[in-house]
Amino acid sequence: MSTRCKFAALSLAVACTLTLLASAAQTDPSLPDSAFSATVCPVVYQLDESPSARGYHYSFFGNAFFIYEQGYLLTAAHVLDTFRNGGQPYILVDRPDSPPRLLRAVVIAVDSQHDVAILRATPNPFDGKFRVAFLPLSSVAPTPGQSVLALSLHPLKVQSAHTFEFPQEDRSAGEVLSYQSTQLEKSAPAAEVFLLSHSVSHGQSGSPVVGLDSHAVVGFIEGRWLRSSGVAASATDNQTYSIPGVAVPIRHAIALLQREHIPWHAGSLEPPNSVPAHKP
Repeated sequence: MSTRCKFAALSLAVACTLTLLASAAQTDPSLPDSAFSATVCPVVYQLDESPSARGYHYSFFGNAFFIYEQGYLLTAAHVLDTFRNGGQPYILVDRPDSPPRLLRAVVIAVDSQHDVAILRATPNPFDGKFRVAFLPLSSVAPTPGQSVLALSLHPLKVQSAHTFEFPQEDRSAGEVLSYQSTQLEKSAPAAEVFLLSHSVSHGQSGSPVVGLDSHAVVGFIEGRWLRSSGVAASATDNQTYSIPGVAVPIRHAIALLQREHIPWHAGSLEPPNSVPAHKP
């Protein structure tokens, strides 16, 4: 049996709502600002060849978030499992004064061991009239007790999702609990993940986990920690959480970006030698 059974399937996704300039996404994500929401989009499959009165009918599989103004996104690789044998993934992107639009999501690279995938939106929504923004990435690993926030969006009608309908936004605040080692892909070497004090719900796979101190991405949602041992973990306030969320450290995504020579933006509180935008 695949070790992915250790996690609950988190496959619903995220729809881009509201917009500002890309750099505006680096504001405090705990605030109800539009730019933070505009960084995230759902990964979906278009079911209709032609739109109805409610737009295109689609199936959705997980979240992806923008990291650079050339249209690059990151997501959890298992979000794309349905497309391994064919089929075109799309992302749903919001537009000002117009219904959301489906854009092709080209799979650029995948690291199955660490459950990381890089996508690129085609055409690039940053060059058009879309509500989009990017999130910077942090090379500094989060520490136990650090405050974080995960953002995700999901359709109101899970079984009947259409592109003209506005999604519901979820912001899950919590703390980093601890680091654990597990397999994220069958027959793959063990990989390091970190546990979150808040439980995650159906639809949050691929959601960015942002450090509230740096306002940069420190990881992304993988699933829920369902091991029979070590199920509960304690935060700094000694509160116990029965089913912590699981996140993949963003450093694994950074390693894949470096390997593929793809640019990204660094967080504002990075070490002195880092630069705002990395262009390998």
